[in-house]
Amino acid sequence: MANQEQLEILKKGIGEWNEWRKNNPEIYLDLSYANLKDYLFVDSSNQSGMYGINLKGVNLQGVDLSNAQGWKCNFENANLCDTIFCGASFAQSNFENANLSKSNLSNGMFGKSSFKTANLSSANLSSANFFNVEFIQAILNNANLSYANLERSNLMYGNFVNADLSNAKIIDANLANADFSNAILKEAFLSYSDLTETNFRGADLSGSDLTVTSCVQTIFENANINNSRIYGASVWNLKTEGLKQNNLIFSRRTEAELMVDDIEVAQFIYLILNNNKIRNVLGTIANKGVLILGRFTSERKKILDAIRDKLRHLGYLPMMFDFEKVSSKDFTETIKILAGMSRFVIADISNPSSSPLELQATLPDYKIPFVPIIEAGQHPFAMFKDLTVYPWCLDVIQYDSEESLIRGFQKGIIDRAIEAEKRILEGKTNSISTKNINEFL
Repeated sequence: MANQEQLEILKKGIGEWNEWRKNNPEIYLDLSYANLKDYLFVDSSNQSGMYGINLKGVNLQGVDLSNAQGWKCNFENANLCDTIFCGASFAQSNFENANLSKSNLSNGMFGKSSFKTANLSSANLSSANFFNVEFIQAILNNANLSYANLERSNLMYGNFVNADLSNAKIIDANLANADFSNAILKEAFLSYSDLTETNFRGADLSGSDLTVTSCVQTIFENANINNSRIYGASVWNLKTEGLKQNNLIFSRRTEAELMVDDIEVAQFIYLILNNNKIRNVLGTIANKGVLILGRFTSERKKILDAIRDKLRHLGYLPMMFDFEKVSSKDFTETIKILAGMSRFVIADISNPSSSPLELQATLPDYKIPFVPIIEAGQHPFAMFKDLTVYPWCLDVIQYDSEESLIRGFQKGIIDRAIEAEKRILEGKTNSISTKNINEFL
């Protein structure tokens, strides 16, 4: 129980208390179970009435405040290092810029309080209630927040390096720009929280609940989110190098569990499974998409436009990529994506510089019909012969003019591409031929 003599000294004022502490450094300080409202003076200078008890700058280092009670207490700039707040209740109190390093706040009640810029390094905050609390720019490195309640709290720019937040409840909280490097968040609840530019580098979030979180430019490098729930997570430009992300559950709790091993892929797959429009779009591309390759020079674009218009007329979805306007050196990645979404490819190789890089990057890897065309009198680029070894590369079609190309388009290009597609599909379904070693004995 609280030492009444010590409470009376504290009641005389912060200056007298701090001086007494300075002269009596060895005395054990016991304010446990004290109701500070009954013993401490009210700050009459506070016109706003926000804080009823002013302990600004007080030295309570090492004091036992376990199970003590206070309301709207002002501990701003106070020295609370090694202080015991175990089971204490200090709702709506101000701990801004206070030193609470190595203090014990476990099982305490601090709802709607402010710990802005406070130092809680190596403090024990396990199972404490910090509902709707401000931790902006607070220092909590190496702190123990396991099973703590941080629901609706603001942790922006906080330092949680090496902190233990396992099983913590951090729902609907703001973690933007906070640093959780190497922190432990195993089975923590982070649903509905803002994780914009949050640093989880090397952190362990395995088994955590990341449902409906906002992950924009979030850093997950070398982190672990295995077995986490990610339904509804919005992910944009994540940093995921070295991220462990196996068995991610991207379905609702009320649905059969759907798992995937990539948080960014999960968002896409779920949209496909649950959005008829997206499924229809992908189906349309797969059945009707035709990639047109060629150079968009003034003399060639007229031919490519004619091909595009004819494909539209026949009910196909033409896709063209203007290489002439590309400045990036890695544009072939875009071509490979488009080729993978196409039913077949038409490549105009009339100009000696037309399409060699694009064809070499796509034709060997995609078993879909490639229909090369060339203007009469011209010759394919030198390396084209190497590509003809692939059975899905059809014979080159020569054309004298735009008009003749369009007149023979259906039979010379479309019909041949569809026939080649059938052969490719048959080859994929053919059974594998096997022989018994005994036949060779």
